[in-house]
Amino acid sequence: MARTLKRRAFLRTAATGCALGLTAPGVLGVAPSGKRLALISPGCRRSKVRVAKLYMGRPGAHWPTPKLDLKAEVKAYEAKLARMHKELSDVDFVVNELVSSPEQMQGLKGKLAEVDGILAIHLSMGIRSILPELLSIGRPTVLFAAPYSGHEWTGFGALQKRPEGAMLECMLTSEYDQLAVAVRPFRAIHHLREAKILNVTGRQLPASYAASVREKFGTEIKRIDREQVLEAYNAVPDAEAQEEASRWIARARKVVEPSKEEMVKSCKLALAFERLLDAEDATVITVDCYGTMWRQLPAYPCIGFTRLNDMGLGGMCESDLQSAMTHILFQGLSGRPGFISDPALDVSTNSIILAHCLGTTRMDGPDGKAAPYKLRCIMERQEGAVAQVRMRLGQRVTQARLIGADLLPYFTGTIVGAPDVDRGCRTKITVTVDGNAERLWQNWGHGLHRVTCYGDLTQDLRRFCRFKQIAMVDEASDLAPETPTA
Repeated sequence: MARTLKRRAFLRTAATGCALGLTAPGVLGVAPSGKRLALISPGCRRSKVRVAKLYMGRPGAHWPTPKLDLKAEVKAYEAKLARMHKELSDVDFVVNELVSSPEQMQGLKGKLAEVDGILAIHLSMGIRSILPELLSIGRPTVLFAAPYSGHEWTGFGALQKRPEGAMLECMLTSEYDQLAVAVRPFRAIHHLREAKILNVTGRQLPASYAASVREKFGTEIKRIDREQVLEAYNAVPDAEAQEEASRWIARARKVVEPSKEEMVKSCKLALAFERLLDAEDATVITVDCYGTMWRQLPAYPCIGFTRLNDMGLGGMCESDLQSAMTHILFQGLSGRPGFISDPALDVSTNSIILAHCLGTTRMDGPDGKAAPYKLRCIMERQEGAVAQVRMRLGQRVTQARLIGADLLPYFTGTIVGAPDVDRGCRTKITVTVDGNAERLWQNWGHGLHRVTCYGDLTQDLRRFCRFKQIAMVDEASDLAPETPTA
């Protein structure tokens, strides 16, 4: 899709755009400044998620009952979906059809070829001959089948194992709110395709990696040099930077090391990052802050990263493009940002400590309640300014990192502590691992960083990985990788 519509211009014409609830990915953000920012998270900044909604059933089918009124059944489902309007407000159901025969499905193939995904809803027996036509389209498909919809479910597992079933996921449940959950992998696919990552570095981009993610996901990565950042920085009025710094200071529980001057420089760079994203029609920025850009910018980028993450966009440390991709994936699936971290293991408590000086105050998403923070210096550098965030205890979390274009190591756990000690990085959480912490360190690979997101996203990730042919590996398990079958 041509990048012809800048974010600000889009917002002037699209009103609230993709404003969703806490569990959805596009939201109206609240910046640390307190002003309302109609910023749209990756994927719905220019277009909505395109989903085909297909109801499948035959008149007079014996199950669930020959008296079933298919049109009334569709109307009942439509009413359920209407109640999910906040969670689905970034979705455009471009096809909405009742399908009762293979011939009808054949006639829809042209309309279905370009959608992000297909939501197929099973109404009655007799759809077995329709399914091959549906799957021949080759689009990501989630088949929702409530109890009594028909006996075809007995063949869904076998169908998934066949080549034509590679793009099929099934949800057999009476929980109708799962209809909104079914759309999440389509949303993540859409977000990644429309996302653009800016990498501020003096090095050349890793060409093979950039090409592989562009080919697999559609994500664009662009190198930004120091001069472009300085130009954006110098264009920010001093008064705006001072006002932004004052807000950060006023809302902090405590200012420990950073001076007002340091905060003003950090906030001026933060505002420059927003301008860069806007100018480039991008969604995420990362900086080679401990490499070619160390002390080459007017301030450290940490406050700017926190601000972007809080707003529903993205800021990632250390030119970590793989973590940036993971951050976008998490946003697409959950509407929540990722917390990039350096880990430390404690097998005596079956836990892992995840630490980084970059903290994000709105881990529940831009419309969520802000977590408390202190303003500190960067631990290992003893300079700069960062937000030391206290995350919520008892919160379920998922840790992952998208490696290249075909591997996703992950694990899950629960936050049981938020250490406030002058060791490691500033923002820290202790997570009890669901699996085996001993296995976790033995299986660890693919770099130091992992990205943490609130919530257990295992099933959402599994569906996404199936559709994109990505092997999932539970790093805290003895099990083999969960390689999608096709």
